[in-house]
Amino acid sequence: MARILLVEDDDSVREFTARALGVDGHEVETAEDGEAGLSILNEENGGFDLVLSDIRMPVMDGLEMARNAADAYPELKILLMTGYAEQRERAGDVARMIIDVVPKPFTLVEIRKAVTAALAA
Repeated sequence: MARILLVEDDDSVREFTARALGVDGHEVETAEDGEAGLSILNEENGGFDLVLSDIRMPVMDGLEMARNAADAYPELKILLMTGYAEQRERAGDVARMIIDVVPKPFTLVEIRKAVTAALAA
């Protein structure tokens, strides 16, 4: 299956999502903010099939992380998620770099389906 970097500042959402993706056999590495996620991505030289990141996070948000990741690893697939409508609109400026924005809250089925679609894109 795929190797996924999950970047999410909310512990419960991060754990739920990692567990949900693990059910499908994906190898999931996690980070608590964009800066930590970008650091992991660089340490692994972009060696992930997908980055799944929240948009609104402390330190470095998901949009800034997506811009940096896409610049460094243009073939990397990026899927964002947010519970805020205004954040979803802000993602428009990175639309060319990302696959989609998943609205929160999501169910186990919804996030698994979104990740499957992103990996197939």
